[in-house]
Amino acid sequence: MIKLAVNLSMIFTEAPLIERFALARAQGFDHVEIQFPYELSIEQIQTQLTLHDLSLCLINAPAGDLMQGGDGLAGVPGQEAAFHQALEKAIAYAKGLNVPSVNILAGRQPLDADLLPCLNTLSANFKLACSMLGGHGIQPVFEMINGTDMPRFLVQNIAQAQEMLEAVQHPALKMQYDCYHMAMMGEDVLEGLQENIESIGHIQFADCPGRHEPDTGKIDYAQLFAWLKQSAYAGYTAAEYRPSQASEKTFAWKDKYFA
Repeated sequence: MIKLAVNLSMIFTEAPLIERFALARAQGFDHVEIQFPYELSIEQIQTQLTLHDLSLCLINAPAGDLMQGGDGLAGVPGQEAAFHQALEKAIAYAKGLNVPSVNILAGRQPLDADLLPCLNTLSANFKLACSMLGGHGIQPVFEMINGTDMPRFLVQNIAQAQEMLEAVQHPALKMQYDCYHMAMMGEDVLEGLQENIESIGHIQFADCPGRHEPDTGKIDYAQLFAWLKQSAYAGYTAAEYRPSQASEKTFAWKDKYFA
């Protein structure tokens, strides 16, 4: 059985974040994820989760200026102290809200930095994250993000993610596998999933191109979801797309593949 979740940062954006929990429940979801929940207090989020009988399955650790076009924290030499603080904040939210996984965004290679020191910083920070998060029973994951949407991102494809896992050498660390980003990078989305499933801790999906809901692009979600259903994957699978129209009108895929 696939544990299906919906991303409240990209879907239901017609409403303020605090109102999106109710909208997720109205569409029949039991699980939600939030990229950066920190605009709301732990208490505000817990109230919504309890009220609508939802679980929060994933959050991102704070990523500094990454979402505003900056380089972020995790792979930037000199930002180690800020990254440590970001982990502490993520842990507080994850513990307070019983969140099983925290996603750590690698960030961009700064224009004035060489690649190797950035990768070394990233692997060291991932090791720290494994220790800090693991000490609370929280799984750290990291995702590959395509270089078109986010130029200079430090981990863009499956091979780079595999290399990072090799560098970190910690069993707690897993990939967050975003089907859209993999399609944008020219990866075979299903094959990549199949070959790396034991190293994947969280899955997200959107179609490609466009990053809209399934069946608006070229990814074969019928085949992909069918394989996932019979696989041994035990993590969450989350809709993280930009709705092509009003959010509530974009869930035909849910009835089609998960009814």
